[in-house]
Amino acid sequence: MGKTYERIDGRLRDFIEAQPVFFTATAPLSGDGTVNLSPKGLRGSFAVLDERTVAYLDFAGSNAETVAHLRENGRITLMWCAFTGPPNIVRVHGRGEPVFRDDPRWGELIARFPGIDHSRHGLRAIIVVTAELIRDTCGYAVPLMTYESDRPLHGSRFERETDESLDAYFHKKEHVATSIDGLPGLPLPLPPTPA
Repeated sequence: MGKTYERIDGRLRDFIEAQPVFFTATAPLSGDGTVNLSPKGLRGSFAVLDERTVAYLDFAGSNAETVAHLRENGRITLMWCAFTGPPNIVRVHGRGEPVFRDDPRWGELIARFPGIDHSRHGLRAIIVVTAELIRDTCGYAVPLMTYESDRPLHGSRFERETDESLDAYFHKKEHVATSIDGLPGLPLPLPPTPA
């Protein structure tokens, strides 16, 4: 049933890039720490960088669990489900890293996301994931659902923020600078948005 892949290319890449939503899972090293599972969406916020590397835009939100876990141990799993068409689930298990605005790689990475106006969403980081294991499974129990559109709420909420007001917003949130388990989250203040 399931198959292991050496690289993200061909039909596998087409499948991943066609999905309007995917999920990320991370956890701290501590055995009693909080496992985090997050849905990710917004068309244009995900990119396949090469046959073993993917990236997605990390936007403003209430928590920074994924960033905190990646800063601590780098472990991450990404998952895509087919909600239309033939049943399929694809998982990329690998090592992730948050790349912040002051990283020398920022300009090259952000150019890989031309299909989204990232300035509208309070962009915090770019998460880069190097695949260590790529697998698919049947997905027979995943329901059929119809995608209508991206919600406009995130962009309309954060498009009015400046670097300063966004920093103030993050400082007010309980689990942005530190995770639920007390791990370092987003480094605050965030570096300014590059011109």
